[in-house]
Amino acid sequence: MPPVFSHGDLRLYVLNLLDDGPRHGYDIIQALADRTGGTYTPSAGTIYPRLAKLEEEGMVTKSVDGRKTVYEITEAGRAEVAARREDLAGIEAGLADSVRLIADEVRGSVRDAMRSLRADLAAAGAEQRTAPDERTDDVRTRSREQLQRADAAVNDFRGRVRADLRTHVARGGELSENLVDDLVAGLDDIAREVTRALAD
Repeated sequence: MPPVFSHGDLRLYVLNLLDDGPRHGYDIIQALADRTGGTYTPSAGTIYPRLAKLEEEGMVTKSVDGRKTVYEITEAGRAEVAARREDLAGIEAGLADSVRLIADEVRGSVRDAMRSLRADLAAAGAEQRTAPDERTDDVRTRSREQLQRADAAVNDFRGRVRADLRTHVARGGELSENLVDDLVAGLDDIAREVTRALAD
C-alpha cells in the first residue's frame, strides 16, 4: 500500500488538526489513526519532530498542562491552513480512498472465507451421500464441532468489529452512513451465502 501522506502533507494535516483546537502529541497521533481508519498510526518519533519544526516556523506554540505538552496553532498557522484548503481537500479524499481500500480488503477476505466454507460444506455433503450407513454418529459429532467453530468465528468477528466501531466513535471519529450501509449489505450477503450453501 502506498504511503498515506505524501511529502509535506503530514505537516499540513497536523496544522489542520490543531486548527480544530489545541491538542497534545498523543491526541494528534490518535486523531491521525482515527481519521485514516487505522491505516496510519504515526510514532511519537514522527509527530514530535514535526511539531518542533512547526514551532520553529511560528506556526504553533506549546504550553505545559500538568505532565502534558499542549500545542496550539498561531495566526500564521491558521493563515496557512486557510490558504491551502484545496490541498487539504485532496488529502481528505486520499484518506477516504485508503479507508475504502481497507473495506474492500475486508470484504475480499470475507468472500474468500465464504468460498472455503462452501467448499467444506459441499465436501461434507458428498461424504454424507456416499456412506449413509456409517455417517450418522460421525456426522453429528463433526457437525457439532464445526458449529462450535462457526459460533466462535462469528462471535470473534462481532466482537472485533464492534470494538473497532465503538473506539472510533469514542475518539471523535466520524462513522459514515455509507460505511454502515456497506457493512450491513456485506453481512446480508454472507447470511444469504450461508443459507444457500446449507441448502445445497
